[in-house]
Amino acid sequence: MTARERARLSGLARNPAATEQILVRLARDAVVARELASRRRPLPDAVAETILAHRDPGSALFLHGDRVSPAIRARIAADPDPAIRYAHRDFVRSMVEREVFLPVEELAEAYARSPDELARDPDPRIRAAVADAWWTAPAPVRAALLTDPDPTVRTAASRRAQPPVPVELHPTCLADPATRAHVAGYAELTDALAFSLATDPDHETRQAVARNPRLSAEVVAVLVADPHPLVRAAMMQHPGVDERTRDRLHAELAAEKAAGSLDARVALDWSLAEPIWLRELPLPARLSYLDSRHVAFRRALAGSRDLPPEAWRRLDADPDWRVRRYAATRPDTPPEVLERLVREHGDGGPIRPRLVEHPNFPATAFARFAEHPEPRVRCLALAGPDLAPEVLNRLTADPEPSVRRAAAGHRGLHPARVAELLADEDDEVVRAAAAHPALPAARAHRILDEAGL
Repeated sequence: MTARERARLSGLARNPAATEQILVRLARDAVVARELASRRRPLPDAVAETILAHRDPGSALFLHGDRVSPAIRARIAADPDPAIRYAHRDFVRSMVEREVFLPVEELAEAYARSPDELARDPDPRIRAAVADAWWTAPAPVRAALLTDPDPTVRTAASRRAQPPVPVELHPTCLADPATRAHVAGYAELTDALAFSLATDPDHETRQAVARNPRLSAEVVAVLVADPHPLVRAAMMQHPGVDERTRDRLHAELAAEKAAGSLDARVALDWSLAEPIWLRELPLPARLSYLDSRHVAFRRALAGSRDLPPEAWRRLDADPDWRVRRYAATRPDTPPEVLERLVREHGDGGPIRPRLVEHPNFPATAFARFAEHPEPRVRCLALAGPDLAPEVLNRLTADPEPSVRRAAAGHRGLHPARVAELLADEDDEVVRAAAAHPALPAARAHRILDEAGL
């Protein structure tokens, strides 16, 4: 089978409009069957049976839960081949052994036991997996996991800041090397305990203490002189540190980064930590950080919603694009600011809602993006839900494959144009076209005929 044929089949396997008949035909191919098995949508019984006919444990492991019917689950449970019968169970257990996070529902299904029972399992790896995944565990279960005999379980139970460790267990967790680094950042600390933790041999514990906003001047002085870059980077954002000390710490870290320190590089370039406490200050105190030389403070300020117009104008022109991006999430961001941000920096990343979904984002911007000389910007045009047909057709014929790939998935594409893109010279464009829900069913069956399915 050619790469072009394989791309068409792969796209069809992802097509949300594919009929059961098409899916059954697709499932006759062993490679595509595995793609179908991993589809997020429930699979009809006939499709699941065709996938199972390949006797592939790698496909069978996906056929569980509400992805398949009770009849298919019973069929798998009675399969004579243990590799098929236990495919999902064995996968989950291998992930537990590797300490890979899985949702608690998957753990319960794989072990055929309730989360409460698994939290009492003799195997500490299972208890640790439950402690890591069961965020809504009842208080008695959570307390038992936080005080478990095995340190890996206690670590897993405490590592997430939400939900925080119950206050009554703070003393126990702070006394425990397995948990103290996960609690020291928000627990109420006495001066003596804070000093003890600030001089702990473990730098992660010291770093956690540095994030605790309630520290005495003595403890602050100890931590700003810490030998580890990540501890001092955390102290740069502490409310007990003045601007001069903050500048000094930044200069130290910059020098260490220049000398080759990876920790200093991580602290300065890769950290997204922010001084969240700043947003709780009165407005005049917050505005004093508008001129801060440290991006994290301006970024935290940009998360406010009650700043005066002049402050917003300055944040919209901030030299750091992340500050501008944070500021642009406010309800009254000017349309031209939104358009400029998307044009210059795109609209990806984890921040939701996207800027193109902002009520003030100008609908006319998408047509302007489509005319831009940079392919990256022309791709952004495809975020426009109502592009004119002539604009959309021009983008599907763009000389850059990346633009054509984006255009091939646009919901406004005419079915005839979708079918034409199946002949594109780029296999990824072909795959995107075959995955388009507007692909005519007759054309989908022709793809299957040509592949001998």
